Amino acid sequence: METAELINELQSFGARLVDPKAGADSRRGGAGPSDHKAMTIDGMTVMVPVHTAPAFESPYLVEKPDAFGRSRVLRDGLAIGNISFPLRPKFYDLETADGIPYSKIAVLHGRDVLATTVLQTCIRYQSRTKTCQFCAIGQSLAAGRTIERKTPAQLGEVARAAVELDGVKHMVMTTGTPPGRDRGAAILCESAAGVKAAVDLPIQVQCEPPDEDAWFARMRDCGADALGMHLEAVTEPVRRRIMPGKAQVSVERYFSAFEAAVPVFGRGQVSTYILAGLGDTREEILGVCERLVGIGVYPFVVPFVPISGTPLESHPTPEPAFMNSILRPLARMLVDGGLKSVDVKAGCAKCGACSALSTFERGQGAAQGCAA
Repeated sequence: METAELINELQSFGARLVDPKAGADSRRGGAGPSDHKAMTIDGMTVMVPVHTAPAFESPYLVEKPDAFGRSRVLRDGLAIGNISFPLRPKFYDLETADGIPYSKIAVLHGRDVLATTVLQTCIRYQSRTKTCQFCAIGQSLAAGRTIERKTPAQLGEVARAAVELDGVKHMVMTTGTPPGRDRGAAILCESAAGVKAAVDLPIQVQCEPPDEDAWFARMRDCGADALGMHLEAVTEPVRRRIMPGKAQVSVERYFSAFEAAVPVFGRGQVSTYILAGLGDTREEILGVCERLVGIGVYPFVVPFVPISGTPLESHPTPEPAFMNSILRPLARMLVDGGLKSVDVKAGCAKCGACSALSTFERGQGAAQGCAA
């Protein structure tokens, strides 16, 4: 099994851990993908579900790691590969002057990415008629694993420590959607400025399309190097069913925002996160991706992974064959369109840990090189 296919299967099925302590630093709840554990396979660090319902029944088993964090992956009792676990980051052992652990302000994603949700609340989260059915932004806050509002000074302090102690290479900065038509852009501006005042670290900011396109230049001027505006689902019927509040911002508004943002940040420096497995067909996803690539937006397609405690906690994950049927042609599309994950300055596409897409992309590039 090639590395891309193994990663794809692990992210669809998840993995069982022989040693529960191996998942001690895994992330539960919060905004974005969760209930995962970072694992390095053939030099690629990926996020593998370990605390989800599908993972508990996964055919994949990860043995107890040795003293160096190395382990084997077994499928139905047969060893099929080796993995290693990234070490616990050193900055997790620090806290601010007022006693807040750094890990409550920002966390390590993948191997070298710092991630934070600057505002851990959302105007839609408490409403059954508006909330995104997959979102767990309030879980980590309720469990005391984070704080509601991270200040620019706190973010800068933690980012500097993460760079100096753990070699962090870039930062992902997202937010729950606050009241107001800027949809979080203002908070991201001050947050990015706070980090850049403390350390020279590439930053991707993530929010819904703001009311005014002028916010894109403002975020760039405050220190954002890349921008993410996440569709999650690509067709209006699925969006209305899965995220009724967010669907009030139409797909066409997203596209007009993409067209305005790309000239500001550059081709490939604007991305969107697409969850495969929520109801959009392969053809619908690839059709939207083709349109995105044409504009210069990187479509980061990941398998949907249900998070415990959300309305979709029992929703099935997509089959690996379904993901393969999307990621292989998408990787070809990206390479042909000159959009490569290695050229992205910061963010999910550069990290690549939540999808096998970048692995397929590298394979496509190698295949083209051989053909030449």
